[in-house]
Amino acid sequence: MFDYMDFLAVGPGETLDFYTASPCMLQEPSVTACFTGLTETDWQIHRIAQSVETQSSSSEDLFASPLSPPPPPRTYKPCFVCQDKSSGYHYGVSACEGCKGFFRRSVQKNMVYTCHRDSNCIINKITRNRCQYCRLQRCFAAGMSKESVRNDRSKKKEKNETPKMTIIETYELTAELGGVVDNICRAHRETFPSLCQLGKYTTNSSSDTRIQLDLGLWDKFSELATKCIIKVVEFAKRVPGFTGLTITDQITLLKAACLDILILRICTRYTPDQDTMTFSDGLTLTRTQIHNAGFGPLTDQVFTFAGQLLPLEMDDTESGLLSAICLVSGDRQDLEEPSKVEVLQEPLLEALKIYSRKRRPSMPLMFPKVLMKITDLRSISAKGAERVVTLKMEIPGSMPPLIQEMLEEMENLQKQSEEDENSVFRVEYI
Repeated sequence: MFDYMDFLAVGPGETLDFYTASPCMLQEPSVTACFTGLTETDWQIHRIAQSVETQSSSSEDLFASPLSPPPPPRTYKPCFVCQDKSSGYHYGVSACEGCKGFFRRSVQKNMVYTCHRDSNCIINKITRNRCQYCRLQRCFAAGMSKESVRNDRSKKKEKNETPKMTIIETYELTAELGGVVDNICRAHRETFPSLCQLGKYTTNSSSDTRIQLDLGLWDKFSELATKCIIKVVEFAKRVPGFTGLTITDQITLLKAACLDILILRICTRYTPDQDTMTFSDGLTLTRTQIHNAGFGPLTDQVFTFAGQLLPLEMDDTESGLLSAICLVSGDRQDLEEPSKVEVLQEPLLEALKIYSRKRRPSMPLMFPKVLMKITDLRSISAKGAERVVTLKMEIPGSMPPLIQEMLEEMENLQKQSEEDENSVFRVEYI
């Protein structure tokens, strides 16, 4: 009853007549005019009328915009081929799923059908599978298009094909590995001059036919081999971390890998068009002369290995790193601290991998191919140790001390290093 009444402050002893108060005391929030002389009954009538008016207005708003009816479902004509229920327009005509698939397969596979009747078979929902020839002809007659099948196939193929991304990995040496590479490359070059730095010279000694042994060539070869062994020892001392191993492990690794490194080095000086190899002083010998100088039955295997190195096109850095990996191998027998040796080999392997892949970014498999040459080198070295046994019987004098100690079997080498602290190899190494 008092929903539309404003309150006024009334002083003590004063009374307020709700029905005769100021016109501004009673007003509706939506009405600005003031009303006077309204009784309580008048107010009730006024409120009822207002409520009815509001409800009427709300009803009009509710029915003013009736919901539009849903669109009728889309209908298709029967299949133009077999009169079955159509599933839509396929390849240009209204067709069912069965005829759509049959036509697509027939076109994609270039199917050739034969009718066993008069090529005039009735094609409907029941008989459509009885004669493929007439069904295909009916598809063409109905308007199905071959081109639509081909285009549809191309679109699906393009949609299903994932884009091929060419990922080019970039390899960069860290500062630490860069230092390793620089040290190894410098050590290799200073202990093994490249072929272009040598003044080559030849000899006519026993160059025509293979013989058991040419003593003159043997004397020259053994002299050069001894000098090369000393250079390998010098190279080993400059491999990072090698001198931190025990003396026994250093000598064990050198004895095991020295022949591997010597073979690798001489094979990098192979000249294929002349079939020659050049030693460190420039002496260049043919295959026949190297056979007669002492290589004997080992000759062809060494030259084959040299030919296999050519496609790799290794530079001085890669040859030096491969030599260092051959040297620092934790799988050598009789090592005192094999795990320490393996730790030293890890940065060498990583350096060779990154360097070779950076040098040949389009040939990621070059690193494993280079690394696999270690297996070939070990095989040749094993044959070299066998060759020493027969060579001792062919030469008139004794074997040069360094060569003999290097090529002896590992058990004898280790036994000798334990029993004789003044071995030739140890004295030369120290």
